[in-house]
Amino acid sequence: MTNHHFILLLLLLGLSVAVVMVFQKLRIPSSLGYLLVGLLLGPHTAGPVIEVHEIRVLAEFGIVFLLFTIGLNFSLPQIHALRHLVLGLGTGQVLLTTAVIGFGAWLLGLPLAASFVVGAVFAQSSTTIISKQLAEQGEERSRHGRLGTAMSVFQDVTAVPFVVVIPVLGVAAAPELAGSLAWALAKAVAAFALVFFAGRRILRPLFHAVAARRSAELFTLNVLFISLAAAWVTSSMGLSMAFGAFLVGMMLGETEFRHQVESTIRPFRDALLGLFFVSIGMLFDPLALPEVWYWALLGTLALLVVKVILVAYLVIRAGIDTVSAWRTGLLLAVGGEFGFALLAIALDAQVIAPQTAQIALTSVLFSMIAAPFLIRYNHALALRLSFSAAAKDEGETTQVSVTAGEHFSGHVIICGYGRIGQSLGHFLEEEKIPYVALDLDVSRVKEARTAGEPVYYGDASESDMLDAVGIGSARLVVVSHEDEASAHKVLQYVRALRPDLPVMVRTRDETHVDELRQAGATEVVAETLEAGMMIASHALLLLNVPLRRVVRRMQGLRSSRYRLLREFFRGESELSGDLETQGKERLYPVCLPADSPAISQSLGSLNLGNVVVTALARQGKRIPSPPPDITLHEGDVLVLFGTPNELQRVEEQLQGLRKEGL
Repeated sequence: MTNHHFILLLLLLGLSVAVVMVFQKLRIPSSLGYLLVGLLLGPHTAGPVIEVHEIRVLAEFGIVFLLFTIGLNFSLPQIHALRHLVLGLGTGQVLLTTAVIGFGAWLLGLPLAASFVVGAVFAQSSTTIISKQLAEQGEERSRHGRLGTAMSVFQDVTAVPFVVVIPVLGVAAAPELAGSLAWALAKAVAAFALVFFAGRRILRPLFHAVAARRSAELFTLNVLFISLAAAWVTSSMGLSMAFGAFLVGMMLGETEFRHQVESTIRPFRDALLGLFFVSIGMLFDPLALPEVWYWALLGTLALLVVKVILVAYLVIRAGIDTVSAWRTGLLLAVGGEFGFALLAIALDAQVIAPQTAQIALTSVLFSMIAAPFLIRYNHALALRLSFSAAAKDEGETTQVSVTAGEHFSGHVIICGYGRIGQSLGHFLEEEKIPYVALDLDVSRVKEARTAGEPVYYGDASESDMLDAVGIGSARLVVVSHEDEASAHKVLQYVRALRPDLPVMVRTRDETHVDELRQAGATEVVAETLEAGMMIASHALLLLNVPLRRVVRRMQGLRSSRYRLLREFFRGESELSGDLETQGKERLYPVCLPADSPAISQSLGSLNLGNVVVTALARQGKRIPSPPPDITLHEGDVLVLFGTPNELQRVEEQLQGLRKEGL
């Protein structure tokens, strides 16, 4: 390496450190900082210039390690378990966006292959920008936040076929395109089979042997060897190196070494991925902006509008409420870093012209600049977008809530009827304390209302909804969901209307406790604090510390943390398709039809197995823990508790689909 090259390398690293440090302090994604470094050191701006080709050689390994880590986080069992909701939505969004944008680009005169690349680039979303902005707003655990983040991550998986297809588009002539694509897909299947079977037989024993040496150096060398060897295999087959890295990552994701492998590869991935974004920044030509800015703005508008509408449509079709669907669409509207990777692959394969790539690159950059504003104001924008659809639904539910709320006095308002909200409601019911709950999950509200519980569809952060459920005569408000931005809105309205009304707020950890108390919360319960105290108390008991001393310590800690010594009931996050919730016991209401074999029989005579009847709803009245000798009538609703398989069996039995067991 000559002295000149050494100085340029130092300049690249020093400028990257300075720019990324500033961007992180300003809470701007680091990827945009690397793009700026590439622009400053690229051939299209004044000052020192670093050869693009030299950077691209190293930067390509950044994409290899990126796909490798994606494969680690999405092993075959995980993809199969989450295939119904999140994977289906993520795949549908990518395919539909690619088709719609690609068709529009083709109508504007682009070649078919280039139109396909533009659609694929626009279909990607930035997980980095989405997750960081949501965390800053305290919405990372909200319904739309979890769904949007999960879909953006799954987009990376669904984009892997593009890595296989795009290089083929550049080398195949039009008449031979179909055959070339079929041959490429056949090679991809062969590569998958090779890595799958070889990985199952070789990877785990190899890593066991390496781990037995207890050498971090050897483990790192082995990880680099395996990932690059897989990349070489697919590259030698005429496929992308990144595809092979993704496949071997999937295989390692099924092993017990997944977390250690990810920790080992992360420094290499981050550094080389930074160089990749630097190389993308070098492609941006500011002098070309006056000629293409209007096309870039048109592309940005198409990117944002098409993705918002398509995502909202898919999410609504999945059974999620309209407002959450539009909020999810606004999150995913932003372009993504993986689009830059596809654009670089297309340029290398000469699938897309440089000027077209310049327009696509600028469009994605413009969308990234607009992203923080779209995400920050996603709720207000979603309310406007869903006005016509939501007004009818919310109008009907509000009317029901107003009628019901007039009968409440000294009641509790529960904001969010997930696991914790339901648990609280059941305790209040046992104590004969009236309550009303609000939730945005349509199916959950429907099931709870069928079971005779006072639950209504509505956004608790809206003042009209709180008025509708009798905030003026309420005794207590409990915010039991994890959306802290919504909790702040509830506190703001309650404190303006009723400063004396106690409000209890749930939060994930102690990070936001002081902030919520300053906003007006009477008490803030942090899940991690309670979990930590429970673990500590059990540990002390196992260490033979006297029970009285353990209880005294826990009481003292609670007294120092809580203004009110109220019990905290732990719950779990619910994202459809989550592996942690599958197969667990749940509540489920079953209505007895006229032909049910259970009619006129006593509850105790039914053979329900392990399923428990927790309540019976009859003619609008709810009977908790009904006695075994109660006679069942047509139209009765039995609230059952059990595993999904047991619940399905009992439902078929009670509704006459099964005649045995009575």
